[in-house]
Amino acid sequence: MKWFLKAASVAALLVRSTEAVELVLGNEAAVKSAAGTIAFGLMKYYTGNNTGDVPGNLPDPYFWWEAGAMFGTMIDYWKLTGDSTYNDVTIQAMLHQASDTRDFMPPNQTRTLGNDDQGFWAMAAMSAAENRFPDPPQDQAQWLALAQAAFNQWASRWDEEACGGGLRWQIFTFNSGFNYKNSISNGCFFNIAARLARFTGNQTYADWATKIYNWQESVGLITPQYDVFDGVTIKNGNDCSDTDQIQWSYNHGIFLHGVSAMYNITNGSDIWRRRVDGILDSTIRMFYNNSIMIEQFCEEPGFCDIDQQSFKGYLTRWMASSTQLAPFTYDKIYPLLESSAVAAARACTGSPATGFSGIPGTACGFKWTTGGFDGLIGVGEQMNALGAVMYTLIDRVPSPVTSETGGTSLGDPDAGLNLPPIYPELAPITLPERVAAGFLTSAIALGVVAGSAFVMI
Repeated sequence: MKWFLKAASVAALLVRSTEAVELVLGNEAAVKSAAGTIAFGLMKYYTGNNTGDVPGNLPDPYFWWEAGAMFGTMIDYWKLTGDSTYNDVTIQAMLHQASDTRDFMPPNQTRTLGNDDQGFWAMAAMSAAENRFPDPPQDQAQWLALAQAAFNQWASRWDEEACGGGLRWQIFTFNSGFNYKNSISNGCFFNIAARLARFTGNQTYADWATKIYNWQESVGLITPQYDVFDGVTIKNGNDCSDTDQIQWSYNHGIFLHGVSAMYNITNGSDIWRRRVDGILDSTIRMFYNNSIMIEQFCEEPGFCDIDQQSFKGYLTRWMASSTQLAPFTYDKIYPLLESSAVAAARACTGSPATGFSGIPGTACGFKWTTGGFDGLIGVGEQMNALGAVMYTLIDRVPSPVTSETGGTSLGDPDAGLNLPPIYPELAPITLPERVAAGFLTSAIALGVVAGSAFVMI
């Protein structure tokens, strides 16, 4: 009898393992179940909790910033579904990557660290504060303070000399891209500033949000038609006329979310409502095909890279949150969330031979317009689909909290300031040290000559 029950259980598991993701809109339990299946597949890509690995890191070929984006997704997953399965690993990852300086500037990431990379981790921390995600122990970094640390550091990097303001893409001068000011870096700054203004009630954050948005318009990165271009290259010190006019879904989304927050804290001011309407209409025009989300620049031609294959998930996140911050957008956004969720679930039917460790038959593809699985798999594809499915629950959860409406995360207005430099300044070389170095160089040179003569003999 026991053998029979065990065999029946295995058989049931095998049946389940070959099923596609089943999504029934309007059925909360079914949506949560579908989201749980996709989340399981997503977290199977994560190796940072394995012995000998680094908490918070994704394996190659994924960059550090995408791990921050993934944990931001999992923080929202907990809020929307109530499933705490991944909370501990998320907290561990977030705190480890905050590093000893508590600012998401881990020294081992400086080779490629950009303002946008820091931003995706900071936005995950901001979501944790707004969602009332479990707070870390008091002797550890706190969610709100982590977001404030990033804000303070961005404010210190604001560059008036080139283009009249704005953040550069890269933080360090030795990194490729330091001469580029892009929408996603400034979008992270704008997004965090607007959300900190809402959470804390501090007008300084709101003033910075306005300043950042105005700068985006002044250099043509947000157009009168509310297109959001990728960035400007700085030439000859201060020539910012070289604009990359490619439009990506996450650039639209990050500014839509930010202007929605500003609309919220200004009691529905006309100027911020116009900006919400303008960016939303531009987003729908650019990134939807028959009510299904697409990454318009690279999806159909088939050349989206690893990063770009994750962008749709962030647009979904920020559109969903905008319905709570600017409720007048709900009737326009929510049907698009539903139609894309259905299409995304239909793309979660893959059983690739390699590369996917979730339940067979539930690997999610990239394109949602094909009616099925397109063969592309990865963190981005799985995270996109998870967002598409779970954010249909946005109307069933409370709006993001503030410090006045139940927020418990502890802040620090001076976080991220007065820290030692990552690369310490070296003391000036003294004359005796120069002389000693000269003797050493001469000795090495003579040794090389002598060794060469010995070989020749």
